[in-house]
Amino acid sequence: MIRITKQTDYGIVLTSHMAGDPERVFTAPDIAEETQLPVPMVSKILKHLARHGVLTSYRGANGGYALARPATEIAISEVITALEGPIAITECIDDGPGDCNHEPVCPMRGNWHVINRAVRQALAGISLAEMARPLPQAGDRLVTLGGRAATAAAPTTAMPATATLSAET
Repeated sequence: MIRITKQTDYGIVLTSHMAGDPERVFTAPDIAEETQLPVPMVSKILKHLARHGVLTSYRGANGGYALARPATEIAISEVITALEGPIAITECIDDGPGDCNHEPVCPMRGNWHVINRAVRQALAGISLAEMARPLPQAGDRLVTLGGRAATAAAPTTAMPATATLSAET
């Protein structure tokens, strides 16, 4: 199973929450309460994301954190890279030598590079604005077949799915 760390998961939760109110400056305690995440972890994540240019930090009595750019311009890949480092499924990453001792003679290295690039491109194609949108609820119209509405359970992916299909009879 391929997994991101809890810290990165929380980072995506925090930045997606911030995308829902882009003009607001969030304090760590306030956003921690709103997202039900621990304040120490939230503080650490916010500082890290600010150091990597995903967030802007503001000092002073009205200080806090805000998105550095519009949510439509911040890709999920930026959040993941800021918190995890380079996105790759294997140790052999495209940007140079990895930590694998077999890398120089590995016949799969080139193939993994193709997969790593595809994963990075997929994550780069998803913005915080998209992540901030709520998923359709069960019973919402997801697909229209032949003019009649069909209902389905909400998709299990993080992406909203809406489609209109027309069938000729």
